[in-house]
Amino acid sequence: MSLASMTAVMCSIIGYIGDKDVAQILIDGLERLEYRGYDSAGIAGLKGDSFTILKRLGRVKNLSDAVEQSMNFGNSGIGHTRWATHGGVSEKNAHPHVSFGGIFTLVHNGVVENYESIKTFLDERGYEFYSDTDTEVLVNLIEYHYRKEQDGGDKFLRSVQKALLHVRGTYGIAVLCKYNICEIVVARKSSPLLIGIGENEMFIASDACAIAAHTKNVVYLNDGELALLTKSDFSITTMKNEKIDAVRCKLDWRMEDVSLGEYEHFMLKEIYEQPLSLANAMRGRFSDDLSTAKFGGLQLSPRELRQIDRIVFCACGTAWHACLVAEYLIERYARIPVEVEYASEFRYRNAPLEKNTLVFIISQSGETLDSFAAMQEAKRKGYMTLAITNVIGSTIARESDGGIYQHSGPEIGVASTKAFTAQLCIVAMLALLLGRLRDMSFDEGTSFVQALVNLPQKISQVLDSGDRIRAIAEKYAHHEHMLFLGRQLMFPIALEGALKLKEISYIHSEGYPAAEMKHGPIALISDKCPCVFLATQSDILQKTISNIQEVRARGARVLVVSSEGNEIPRKCADDLIVIPDTHAALQPILTTIPLQLFAYYIAKARGCEIDKPRNLAKSVTVE
Repeated sequence: MSLASMTAVMCSIIGYIGDKDVAQILIDGLERLEYRGYDSAGIAGLKGDSFTILKRLGRVKNLSDAVEQSMNFGNSGIGHTRWATHGGVSEKNAHPHVSFGGIFTLVHNGVVENYESIKTFLDERGYEFYSDTDTEVLVNLIEYHYRKEQDGGDKFLRSVQKALLHVRGTYGIAVLCKYNICEIVVARKSSPLLIGIGENEMFIASDACAIAAHTKNVVYLNDGELALLTKSDFSITTMKNEKIDAVRCKLDWRMEDVSLGEYEHFMLKEIYEQPLSLANAMRGRFSDDLSTAKFGGLQLSPRELRQIDRIVFCACGTAWHACLVAEYLIERYARIPVEVEYASEFRYRNAPLEKNTLVFIISQSGETLDSFAAMQEAKRKGYMTLAITNVIGSTIARESDGGIYQHSGPEIGVASTKAFTAQLCIVAMLALLLGRLRDMSFDEGTSFVQALVNLPQKISQVLDSGDRIRAIAEKYAHHEHMLFLGRQLMFPIALEGALKLKEISYIHSEGYPAAEMKHGPIALISDKCPCVFLATQSDILQKTISNIQEVRARGARVLVVSSEGNEIPRKCADDLIVIPDTHAALQPILTTIPLQLFAYYIAKARGCEIDKPRNLAKSVTVE
């Protein structure tokens, strides 16, 4: 097993320098970042010329419980949660790591791809290693350069900079030096990192929610930038020693956005926030005559949009399902050919793209590495790249040519809910905009807009049936396999329903086009494998009912989700969830809501840790 494959994949960084006791600030920040996924946690503080370091496996609570009153972490420090792909889950591999000579301690998100050659170089010069991580190689390389550097006011920063010039891979790092008690150095390359500016104090985080309780003023670092922080100031430079003027941003989050409130889990809270998140996604985005949508951030005129001959959507995970819905909607209403690509595949393909091709990247976090790399590849080839993302100031939002913010508010639950439906809402509005630029009539446009305006109220109606959906879910909680089936626009929603269930309940579940069932998956059908059918489209309802009957004939239990007005024969469904009727383009959004509740209540019945499912993290920021 290579060491690089054992390094942290989806980790979190927090740092502080100021006048307050650092330990509790670091732990509070790590607790707010727990949703990102991890298997160990640690903090380091600097007081005088010595480090106090504490690491624990498992939850941040284990770390918090281990902090003793006698421990003095000082007023500057760094913290980290580590997520390993496989192997290497141990306290020795947990961050922070200390250099061989004890001069530096460091936390790191990312992968040092050339760690082996660096380690060999350092081995030959007497450096010893105590962990199995590439991070320890990096902190020792910084020490090596520090020992070679001439003394001077910027020796700490220069040592980090020179070490990083030899690194191939990705990193977000925060470093303490025992000889520089009032300084922290941070740097980033393809791993998110931001600076929080307080009153006579500074914060560092890989995610804004970690510091939202302390400050709303932040600076997002760009790739190839380093920053030197004191408690009262900071400076940013590039790897070439070029000074950077910081661009300060204002967080628009409230503390209640990242607090549970009356809910047991963030996932449930975010499911019930969807009427508001959808309203926010639409606010101010309709024309004065309510016949079309408008997006100020596209950076394309109506004439330029009319010249688009092809659209490529790239994403990962749940966002990829939103791209599939976009394909159906844009081809149907705007008659523009659309292709959907996994970002992780697109970045390595040499896909032929026509001259007037527009590339869309969808990413809730705006930090998904594969999606960012796919966007970079498209930009290298000269294509216009637009982003749909939820995080203002995120890497993808900053680096794209234009885009659309979701305005969903922070999504803490690992399993995406409100961000997904906001993405569906935005791609529906995009289909409306492009359709109206081509051959969609005024009346069709106003009907579409009215349906969008009515959508939050209809979502509330679905949420009002939460207790009934819970009762239905509990009937299915003991099963270990499940199929989700739907046709056309419901196929991506079947995929999403299956993904939600497997993410948080660990039930093996798959989504298929309903008509494809008899081309293989029907072999799985038995009384041990229930099927969820999405039968909302009246024009193909009889086709879907035929598929249901095929499953019923083989003894499977069937749950049907259908729209008001659709006649579902009593003998077809063991359980039936009826949702309000709506415009065909918006059926995917309404159908998603009961599937989210279904997955949530099954996971709850099975006693699963819903907001922190095993092996998963909210944002995948390295390959």
